[in-house]
Amino acid sequence: MNTRLLFASDIHGAEKVFMKFVNAAKYYKADVIILGGDITGKVIIPIVKQEKGDYLTEYKGLVQKIDGETELSALIKNIRYSGWYPYMTTQGEYDKVANDKTKMDSIFSTIMVASVQRWVQIAEERLKGTNVKCYISPGNDDRYDIDEVLSGSEVVINPEGKVVRVDDAHEMMTLGYTNMTPWKAPRDIEDEQLGEKIESLASEVRDMKNCIFNLHCPPYDSNLDTAPLLHPDLRPVVSAGSVVNVPVGSKAVRTAIETHQPMLGLHGHIHEAKGASRIGRTLCINPGSEYSEGILAGAVVDLSEKGVKGYVLTSG
Repeated sequence: MNTRLLFASDIHGAEKVFMKFVNAAKYYKADVIILGGDITGKVIIPIVKQEKGDYLTEYKGLVQKIDGETELSALIKNIRYSGWYPYMTTQGEYDKVANDKTKMDSIFSTIMVASVQRWVQIAEERLKGTNVKCYISPGNDDRYDIDEVLSGSEVVINPEGKVVRVDDAHEMMTLGYTNMTPWKAPRDIEDEQLGEKIESLASEVRDMKNCIFNLHCPPYDSNLDTAPLLHPDLRPVVSAGSVVNVPVGSKAVRTAIETHQPMLGLHGHIHEAKGASRIGRTLCINPGSEYSEGILAGAVVDLSEKGVKGYVLTSG
């Protein structure tokens, strides 16, 4: 039995990239598609309705006036495609909340959840009846608000914190948590705690040699976790005119892979560390992320009952 899976990660709210992800099942003839975390955006763009019926917004550093529904629809689409969230409001409503961090944060969560709901509906419409399995899970940047949405679909499967079967021969365990980052994201935890979560899941795996570790955080010092070293104020450290790069992945993830030697590791988190690496018998892959350019970075992996038959890193 052969199974082809497509794996992508870290699309950060970019609706254009999500559409490509869903359509990629047909394009790559994939039996299984997996979106491995950090699926939500980080910014809302207020679109403020004026008394005369037109709209004002500041988008990509430019103040824009929008006249008519056609221009408004195009703007909303562009904002969503870029990975940001349009926030429709009136001047009076916006003036009440603009300087209230708590209220703006609540508005952001509401809009973010609605966006994920729309994505789930898109996936349901395009994949229902195709026999393609679609797994979408949260990553460390994703708020817990979205978990219920991802778990409420008959087509999209949220595998977070579970061991699931992707086919008759292969299991997959999934965790979106990472070791601590400078940004203190919602699912950043201490590496020791991450290791405990991994071991708890691993104890449920029946056939480790044919298991997929879908762990958002890449293993430490694997060339899949190389990122700029940062100062406390988050500026990159520069030496001799070049940015200093260091491994920032999880030692707990690496230990788990070295110990259990699963068939395949699927990782994300570090956008610039696209590539593949072997840790013992385990093939580990980070497809990277090019969401800001509207590009779906992925990995197509062919599996058989004996293991990984082959893989290719994709970009399109």
